[in-house]
Amino acid sequence: MIIDQVGVVGGGLMGTGIARVCALAGADVVICEADAARAESARARTESSLRRAVAAGKIADADCAGALSRLRFTASLEDLADRELVVEAIVEDERAKADLFAALDKVVSAPTAVLASNTSSISITKIAAATTRPERVVGLHFFNPVPALRLVELIPTLHTAAETADRIERFAAEDLGKLVIRSQDRAGFVVNALLTPYLLSAVRMLEAGFASAEDIDRGMVEGCAHPIGPLSLADFVGLDILLAASTSMYEEFRDPGFAPPPLLLRMVESGFLGEKTGRGFFSYSR
Repeated sequence: MIIDQVGVVGGGLMGTGIARVCALAGADVVICEADAARAESARARTESSLRRAVAAGKIADADCAGALSRLRFTASLEDLADRELVVEAIVEDERAKADLFAALDKVVSAPTAVLASNTSSISITKIAAATTRPERVVGLHFFNPVPALRLVELIPTLHTAAETADRIERFAAEDLGKLVIRSQDRAGFVVNALLTPYLLSAVRMLEAGFASAEDIDRGMVEGCAHPIGPLSLADFVGLDILLAASTSMYEEFRDPGFAPPPLLLRMVESGFLGEKTGRGFFSYSR
């Protein structure tokens, strides 16, 4: 393998998905969480995901067993010291990510180790500035669900060494079997810079009373052959994630199309975050 020692910080849906695809590809993977209880939850989530994949016929029993043998879970960043690649998949907050990268910079000791962020919208340059190795920092944005979606956005900065970006692209494409596209380091990168205004337009349409949530989604599914409507997609992504992405892009570009609508703000403040909380623009059984 191009990289066979991987660390993932953050054991949520994205972090465990990234860890799963790396372990299935043959990498030795360490997942780091904030404390022992969360590390155990990440273990349970990952094992459950792999066993469901076996039950669905997506992977073989032997592949599942092999991946589980290559996965370790910890609450200590020091356990990532020997990793060749560490992927950050924590909360979408610039300060939190910068603080984590500063800590990883002190811990990860391999001379060619690369630090990558799975952020969907935050400047990689700002995150890399917290380290002493900006030439070995990139954005590596996976899409949810990670095992099912092939796309990965690779975001080098003006500081990123060409060999670093090339190595990570080869790892994602050749080791993980992903489809890699490159983006400049601008808020939202490629996909979210195009997707976010579309989702926000649907929120504004609902907010203005133009149509019901059901009819907005039905219109885009049946009229434009989209696999899912914009409001259902926003619920799936997480309204807090959509708010963070739109805020980040609006702060960078000052384009009104990126400004979060008041309805989105009120829903996030109310804890209505979409599928993960059971209520967003639609209701979900949990």
